[in-house]
Amino acid sequence: VQLQASGGGLVQAGGSLRVSCAASGGTFSSYVMGWFRQAPGKEREFVAAISYGGLTTYYADSVKGRFTISRDNAKNTVYLQMDSLKPEDTANYYCTGRYKGTAGQIMRASGNNFWGQGTQVTVSS
Repeated sequence: VQLQASGGGLVQAGGSLRVSCAASGGTFSSYVMGWFRQAPGKEREFVAAISYGGLTTYYADSVKGRFTISRDNAKNTVYLQMDSLKPEDTANYYCTGRYKGTAGQIMRASGNNFWGQGTQVTVSS
C-alpha cells in the first residue's frame, strides 16, 4: 500500500488543523492505521492509532483530548484532527499502517509497517 499525507501548514497556538493520509494499492479496511510525528532533533513518536472499522482509537498522553483520529474506508483515507494546538506540536507528521495488524504494532512502529511521507505542521506561539 502507498500512503500519501497532506494538509500540514502553519497555524497559531490554540488553532486547529486537519491532516489527511490517502491510501492506494491495498485493501484499506484491512489496515490498522496510525500517526507518528518527529520534531527536529527528536525521535519519532507515536501520536494516535485507529482500528480497522474506526471504532477503537488510541492516543499518546500528550495529545489526548486535543487530537482526534478517524478514518473513512470508502475514501481510503485516515485523518488527524488537531485542536488546541501548542508550539510543542510542531513536527513532521507521518501516517503509518499495517495489514491485519494490531494497534500495538502501530504504536511500536514494528517492522513491516507501511509509512507515508511526512507533512509538516508548524505551530507558532
